[in-house]
Amino acid sequence: MKLVTWNIQWCRGCDGRVDPQRIVDHARAFADFDVLCLQEVAANFPTLKGSEGEDQFALLAALLPGFTPVVATPVDVAAPDGSRRTFGNMILSRLPVAQVLRVQLPWPADPAVRSMPRMLLEGVVLTSFGPLRVMTTHLEYYSQTQRALQIEALRAHHAEACGHALDDRARSDSGDPFQAQPHTLSAILTGDFNLRPEDPLHARMTAPSADARAPAFVDAWQFLQPGQGQPATLGVHDRDQWPDPFACDFIFATADLRPRLRAVAVDATTAASDHQPVLVELD
Repeated sequence: MKLVTWNIQWCRGCDGRVDPQRIVDHARAFADFDVLCLQEVAANFPTLKGSEGEDQFALLAALLPGFTPVVATPVDVAAPDGSRRTFGNMILSRLPVAQVLRVQLPWPADPAVRSMPRMLLEGVVLTSFGPLRVMTTHLEYYSQTQRALQIEALRAHHAEACGHALDDRARSDSGDPFQAQPHTLSAILTGDFNLRPEDPLHARMTAPSADARAPAFVDAWQFLQPGQGQPATLGVHDRDQWPDPFACDFIFATADLRPRLRAVAVDATTAASDHQPVLVELD
């Protein structure tokens, strides 16, 4: 299974052009992905630079026929004409998606900085080696307070999901809303975490769970490329916004998946966003 994660900056490249087709083309050139996790997808936001307010969720889904699109929009606000403006995350999977969860992350007041609501999007993907929780998120950039609480919320959600996998009732085929869906300890967590590898919050993300039965996360790059720092994923081509490039887009995998991790890579070539896509491959 190949998974690509990418903060696409509302499909805006370093040339200032907004182009969903270019995003899909570059992602496909990078890898024949089974799952694509995207952050900073916009709909009806003509106020974003280069955008005409196009519904990027719909356009990206149309460009990947045969993929199941699932969406989480923590920013959902009224437009002047009474329609809605949305901004958030997206997962597109050509593998079956059994269940989708959307988890609102903490957003306490922090008046010193600007910020926006954030969300975790999870889809249980049915792979050849069993169900896999694929999660993607985009944490707060400006507020350290909010970002730290969001890391704790990610850890709490993982612990809760593991609790279902370990102790929940047997699956059924009742067809009603109470039907038990497949649960699993195994998970991939991707996205733009807006922190550097040396940040203590990165180490916190990989710290053991309070329940020893729940596998902790490992950083896929650090596991597969020990001693080699992850290349920058932000500011590689856009030095106007980001004069000091750094890595902030990570792929975490639960420890039980370590034997399945085969490859991890950063595509440093594309300038279709201010971020670079990251790939992980499992077998």
